[in-house]
Amino acid sequence: MFVINLADAPALAHPRRATLIDFEHEQEPWPDTGVNVQVMQPGQPNCRYHSEPVQEDFLVLHGKCIAILQGEERPLRQWDFVHCPAGVEHVFVGAGEGPCAVLMIGSRRTDEPHYPVNALAAKYDASVKTETDDPEQAYADWRREQWRPVSSPWPPG
Repeated sequence: MFVINLADAPALAHPRRATLIDFEHEQEPWPDTGVNVQVMQPGQPNCRYHSEPVQEDFLVLHGKCIAILQGEERPLRQWDFVHCPAGVEHVFVGAGEGPCAVLMIGSRRTDEPHYPVNALAAKYDASVKTETDDPEQAYADWRREQWRPVSSPWPPG
């Protein structure tokens, strides 16, 4: 058990995807539920377009973004909530005039993602070029660039 302010949590930036605010960075990984906040700049995806065999939930904490759900764009704004049942293909992309922060919560009971090819997600460099179930293959081109620690993009409270 622990309590941490979002502004004090470790943040990792990547040149091609969202900045990750990771609550587990210095903790033992949580066995049941993954929780993080991802901060996307306009046009920046949080990950590769994918589906998982478990449900996931998302809450827009700040700004605007686009959710690509089952191949369709859905504009989102602060306080919009998205529930993805198991098997729903999705990715989030920053939109608007500034950063967007999304709380992301998902089960860790299984880690068997599927990465389909999707033309809409490809507009944001968020689609794989070849369908795969292998995360290493899905992120191979992104892995050439390293995560780096940064100050939290979340303003102090």
